[in-house]
Amino acid sequence: MNAERLLDDPRLATLFAALARTGAETRVVGGAVRDALFGLPPHEIDLATTALPEAVLAAARAAGLKGVPTGIEHGTVTIVVAGTPFEVTTLREDVETDGRYAVVRFGGDFEQDARRRDFTVNALSLSPDGALHDYTGGLKDIAEKRIRFIGDAATRIREDYLRVLRFFRFNASHGEGGFDREGLHEAIVARDNLGRLSRERIRAEIIKLLPARRAPEIMRVMSQAGVIEVLLGMGYPARLERLAAFEAAQGKKGDAILRLAAFSVLIAEDADRLRDRLRLSNEEHARLRAAARALAPLHGRETPPPVSHLREMLFHCGSRAAADALALAFAESGAAPADAGWLEAARYLELTSAPVFPIKGADLLARGVLPGRELGATLKALQAKWIHAGFPRDPATVRQLLEEAVRERD
Repeated sequence: MNAERLLDDPRLATLFAALARTGAETRVVGGAVRDALFGLPPHEIDLATTALPEAVLAAARAAGLKGVPTGIEHGTVTIVVAGTPFEVTTLREDVETDGRYAVVRFGGDFEQDARRRDFTVNALSLSPDGALHDYTGGLKDIAEKRIRFIGDAATRIREDYLRVLRFFRFNASHGEGGFDREGLHEAIVARDNLGRLSRERIRAEIIKLLPARRAPEIMRVMSQAGVIEVLLGMGYPARLERLAAFEAAQGKKGDAILRLAAFSVLIAEDADRLRDRLRLSNEEHARLRAAARALAPLHGRETPPPVSHLREMLFHCGSRAAADALALAFAESGAAPADAGWLEAARYLELTSAPVFPIKGADLLARGVLPGRELGATLKALQAKWIHAGFPRDPATVRQLLEEAVRERD
């Protein structure tokens, strides 16, 4: 995709026209320009301007657009055009940095703003007339699909240690071939400083990195470089590589949480460790823990479980945990990614609903079973019979099992 194609968006044209009222210069910057030049669809379009935030908001109001001061103290406001939010940020200059936070002041120089960014591929900007501005050699690096720090890599990293993780993430999503050697060296040198970052920021980068095209390869390098030891404590690169191959064999996109499980979770306690290290959400932690528990009886398998076992997994663990555990079991096996048996098992779990036990406590109470301990024991025995019988759903078989359980309770 050509970067100029971004300007075909009528919403962006409307926004440029509104901001022209400030008399200041405004350009598209950052990820949208980068992704367009890499041939990737941009996720969002951000703009930078020499106008102060208050002037941007006033221009938006004058054009009948909604303006929200989302980060006005840092120079960022959000303008909504036809239901789409666009972030507009006043150019900034770093006054002071400590590796985690930066003190900035507003500036008016696009080249200076570009040189304070992290990588050359992120420092390009696009004017409303289609002019592309490159102050750091980003176009050459995009052509070579190389991720390179702007200027001195060590200096860029000291300004914000999160850039170490961003270096690996962009190599996973946009890079090709080997790393920029200076960048990799300085990222390794700075690895112990990653502990100074908030766990939330680390989590955000890891979750963005894991689904990327080259994530398995890059996570292996991070593990070899000692970065994973600082972040997660341990990692299993080969397991992640095999999971990614299994996803590809099924035509699925990379699943960040499942890939995190493949890389760092063997048992349920590993999920607890990751929750604390990465400040995972309750949902993310629960998924990792459920997958680990469902995986427990599958460790060491070289062949997929039979259908009877898959049905039990569905019943006891639910569809998602069963599917996650099967994928992780494959990753631990020596099977080929296109192994028909494993693919058929995955397909079965995808298409089959979890069995629902058709008998309630009330059904037993109606047949004279006493509430309390007797009811619980009888219900448990009946469920075991139902599972052993293959999860029958026809009323006659279910009724027969029910009557047997009632007769046998004494």
